[in-house]
Amino acid sequence: MVLKRQAPITYLKANWLWLATHIGALIPLVLLIWDYSQNQLTVNPIQEATFRTGKTALILLTLSLAITPLNIVFGLKKLLPLRKPLGLYAFLYVSLHFLIFVWIDYGLNLKFLQEGLLEKRYALVGLTAFILLIPLALTSTQGWMKRLGKNWKRLHRLVYLVGILAVIHFVWLVKSDVREPLAYGAAVLLLLLIRWPALRRAISNTRYKVKQRRNAQTVAVTE
Repeated sequence: MVLKRQAPITYLKANWLWLATHIGALIPLVLLIWDYSQNQLTVNPIQEATFRTGKTALILLTLSLAITPLNIVFGLKKLLPLRKPLGLYAFLYVSLHFLIFVWIDYGLNLKFLQEGLLEKRYALVGLTAFILLIPLALTSTQGWMKRLGKNWKRLHRLVYLVGILAVIHFVWLVKSDVREPLAYGAAVLLLLLIRWPALRRAISNTRYKVKQRRNAQTVAVTE
């Protein structure tokens, strides 16, 4: 049997969301590397790199959390495959964020790191979020989904706890103007609320009734 190869244009049309997700997720990293190579990371490059990787991780994590609620509310099933890459890219940026902190900023000095974690509560919360993300990233494959069965979903519900911890980390980090981190916090709580079974059923039923009404109107017009 001869397999027909997809034409490039056809492939792009069919996978544009997937491609856009990968490109969009990599742009902040490319910009970070470019700015570093051009000495454009402000007067405090370590702080700037730490902030950029952390914020990008939070944005990607929030987008990953938004996929299922968007499907619940609008029926956007095409977005569901994007949860995994968005989550893994969030983990990538969290890992870079952590490495910059422990390696470049603290020079892997265990004494300084211990003091920093004890004195800076935002660092301790951030470390907790990072540790919780590790098993989620490691078990993101189809193989682990089969091995864990129903426990896979239970484990990956921790991602919402990670999101809340990331917001707390951001709030405690900025200290003064907390409007931006609180906006992320409100978004995470809203996304979690939409997944609440009772509200989820109510939204699904409403969407189904609206769809039925539209179908009935279409049939009436064609007749």
